[in-house]
Amino acid sequence: MDTALALTTDMKIVLGLVALTMVLFLFQRVRADLVALVMLVLLGLTGQVAPEDVFNGFSSNAVISVIATMILGLGLDRTGALNRLAGWLLRRARGVEERLLLLTSAIAGVNSSIMQNPSVMALYLPVISRLSSRTGISLSRMLLPVGVAIVMGGTLTMVGNSPLIMLNDLLVSANANLPSGAATLTPLNMFAPAPIGLALLLAGLAYFHFWGNRQLRGGKDASVAPGRTQSYFARVYGIEGDVFELTVTADSPLVGMTFGEAESLHNAPVLLALKVEDEARLAPAADVRIWVGSVIGAMGTRQQVSDFAQNNFLRMSTRLRHFGDLFNPSRAGISEAVVPPNSDFVGKTANELQLRRQHGLRLLAVNRDKDKVIRENVRDLPLRAGDMLVLHSFWKNLAETAADRDFVVVTDYPKGEQRPHKFKIAMVIFAVTILIALSGRVPTAIALMTGVAGMLVTGVLKMDEAYGAINWKTVFLMACLIPLGWAMDRSGAAAWVAGATIEQLPDGLPVWLIEFAVAVLTAGFSLVISHVGATIVMVPLAINLALAVGADPTSFALVVALAASNNFMTQSNPVMSMITGPGGYRAKELWIVCGPLSLAYILIIVLMVNLLS
Repeated sequence: MDTALALTTDMKIVLGLVALTMVLFLFQRVRADLVALVMLVLLGLTGQVAPEDVFNGFSSNAVISVIATMILGLGLDRTGALNRLAGWLLRRARGVEERLLLLTSAIAGVNSSIMQNPSVMALYLPVISRLSSRTGISLSRMLLPVGVAIVMGGTLTMVGNSPLIMLNDLLVSANANLPSGAATLTPLNMFAPAPIGLALLLAGLAYFHFWGNRQLRGGKDASVAPGRTQSYFARVYGIEGDVFELTVTADSPLVGMTFGEAESLHNAPVLLALKVEDEARLAPAADVRIWVGSVIGAMGTRQQVSDFAQNNFLRMSTRLRHFGDLFNPSRAGISEAVVPPNSDFVGKTANELQLRRQHGLRLLAVNRDKDKVIRENVRDLPLRAGDMLVLHSFWKNLAETAADRDFVVVTDYPKGEQRPHKFKIAMVIFAVTILIALSGRVPTAIALMTGVAGMLVTGVLKMDEAYGAINWKTVFLMACLIPLGWAMDRSGAAAWVAGATIEQLPDGLPVWLIEFAVAVLTAGFSLVISHVGATIVMVPLAINLALAVGADPTSFALVVALAASNNFMTQSNPVMSMITGPGGYRAKELWIVCGPLSLAYILIIVLMVNLLS
């Protein structure tokens, strides 16, 4: 390659636009997606990208793949897959903090290999919050190790993060500008980076297990996430314990009683559900009769429920065989709601309002005058303006009742409809999607969209929910910046920068050292202009550098795509921006804890790329 290319006007324009993009990203005076859109328009106006190609970024395989992974992630969320995972993690950890942190981080890392990193983090936030509330481990000790594992696990496949998703498109587009005689660059298969990603994930897990966690503060969290409500209700209202199933035997004195009469028995736990014959109800009406074989869903401490079961000849089971779906945390739970002055509830009792029969709401307690908590005979208590109602219900019923504005819900809860009964269908669709992608018979984008279509057709998701799952800021950022990478390549700007760089390097410099420098530069760019921007700018440059020194262009491009995610210190990484607030992390703390890890990350990818090439 000629390393003394003349700097043309087109090259100057493209390099000027790249520099302007970096400056605007750095100072953050203008939104990143708006900056990307302005750059796209300027590329079209200056003729650096052909008019018919300006908006092709929106239809690129990379953008379609990102959209598909976002929708698939929501489908898994709607079925409560990760709530089941939280319970499994708790059982496997057996109360050991180190084991819980290691298991949670490892599973999250593996999950991120088949879903977008931000989507995985969004799904794991409530899971981690729930684990934190149940174990007492602070969020600050859990979020960072899991966030790092998600970023590193995203390098296991070509669909785990945006840089790797974009890489194949950039490799294909680079073929149009390769010098005569250069070998055509071929797209990488789905698991091409798997050995490198595995090494990164294992290194991240080991780092926090043996050293990193000791550097994290274990104090009070900066904020309390919605999933932590369980400990809150136990502390404020004395509502605590787990849910048990009680089967009514023929000798039980409850036979023939109404559900309301059973609730009023001395030392009775909180009775929340009843199954008579084949019908299971949450918050059943007080006049529903209990018969032999009926199953009662009771919440309380194990000792309290056990005593109640023995005194009333009930068979107690800790496994929810009949009510597992009803008590899925993604579908039902405890909430607080305030009665406003203009509410129709004022002056009426829960019995008069028929909260259970008409609305499916079980009133557990009333917080009145701040310090007065009423739990006895709450169904017969006339409600007042300002009362804080503690309710147990399906989230769907809570939302429907709140729409009438007779109370205002103050607890954060899942607003979307949860469909745990679709869990098996969603998992089958997801498995088939991955198998299609692995087959290599169709492009990854088509395989992922097949899964999206399957979830929509089978009712795992509704069409409007799919639209809502898409982070349009991310989509716009990628789609608008992709043509900037094309312009870098087609104008010759990338080749000119590569040639100028090679001229400054000593002769005989090892290829791995150049790769190391490229990785460091890419990581530096990702701190400023995001991992997407760093990939788009650096891949064409890396390919031309490789050609100049006689190395493998694909290996150099892979180094860039992997290094672009090497940002654990600033909020330009979407995953880090999601955990910094809830974890209460300070900038200095992130640099101290994650700085050594970032250096190890670069060393690992350079070593592994050279071992595999």
